[in-house]
Amino acid sequence: MLERLTRYRRDLHRIPELDLDLPETTAYIRSVLANLPCEVFSPEGHAVCAYFDCGKPETVAFRSDMDALPICEAVDSDFKSTHPGKMHACGHDGHMAIALGLAEVVAGLKSKLTKNVLIVFQPAEETTGGARLICESGVFKEKNATAIYGFHLWPDLPMGVVASLPGPLLAQSNEITVDFTGKSTHIAKSEDGADALLAMARFVVEADRMLSRLKSEVDPASTLKFGRVTAGTVRNAIAAAGHLEGSLRVFSSEAFNYAWDHLHEIADRISKDLSVGIRITKSEGYPPVINDRKLFEDAEKRIPELQKLPKPLLIAEDFAFYQKALPGLFMLLGTGTGIPLHSDRFNFDERVLVRGVEIYTKLLPLQ
Repeated sequence: MLERLTRYRRDLHRIPELDLDLPETTAYIRSVLANLPCEVFSPEGHAVCAYFDCGKPETVAFRSDMDALPICEAVDSDFKSTHPGKMHACGHDGHMAIALGLAEVVAGLKSKLTKNVLIVFQPAEETTGGARLICESGVFKEKNATAIYGFHLWPDLPMGVVASLPGPLLAQSNEITVDFTGKSTHIAKSEDGADALLAMARFVVEADRMLSRLKSEVDPASTLKFGRVTAGTVRNAIAAAGHLEGSLRVFSSEAFNYAWDHLHEIADRISKDLSVGIRITKSEGYPPVINDRKLFEDAEKRIPELQKLPKPLLIAEDFAFYQKALPGLFMLLGTGTGIPLHSDRFNFDERVLVRGVEIYTKLLPLQ
């Protein structure tokens, strides 16, 4: 199996594609699935689904993402990306190889399964949330899917270790943008102006104080940080405008509403004090990944070595959209390299692919 999974991974690694535009990737996946006893279709025009009809009333689903990143690969190997400026730097090539390996296992066990199996190869995880498109297609209702599982290769865990959490696992992510509109004057006549930069500085400080209250009162795992700021034109003139960019990560709608409401209260207070206009906007972002507790308990029985993480993680994943449609369990599979996701040197020992197929196989509904 290792040789076959390695070939799948390396073939796919050579042809990274972005977002929804994945013609070579989907053609490759379809070519492998064509040899198996399953229905292959695209529920919304971009994904590839493999449906193994075992004649049962219910279906269990597994998900792999397919898209790569706009990164120039720095690792020189015989399976290096052949698409300039694009790279599988987040392990999706490995996810696809594991899912293809699972499809082959399902084909061999089809007569012993107590549920049908749906394997979803999804686009646009890194960009627009392709999982939502799959959910909106109605495929889970059509196939009567009752649960869905997913993996992410994880460099910070030892190779082959699988870990997760019941309940909140990964954060809701919203990009926060704050624009400040003041009035520029020479600093010698600062009383005639409205200092957008000063308003911005106060906003950042007060937002950080608000975060402390949010963590103590509502959501101890949440965070709000600002990483980019622009303001002003020259050193001796009051800034007429400012622009602030940051990210809010929380694990519940209660925490989001708390932060969002308090940020506007801060903005209103500063605006009145300094006569500066303040406008706060946000991206829609991904919901939090909240693992179904019953699925986690069942997985613990099937996978005794499944570890519990010490706390939720502040990264985001569009697997969350599936969990809004049906019970879902998302897990992390260690590569042991410590090489960060999205690095131009991201790589892993392909023996972990066999481990991934083994874990998925333990989750299959067998007689």
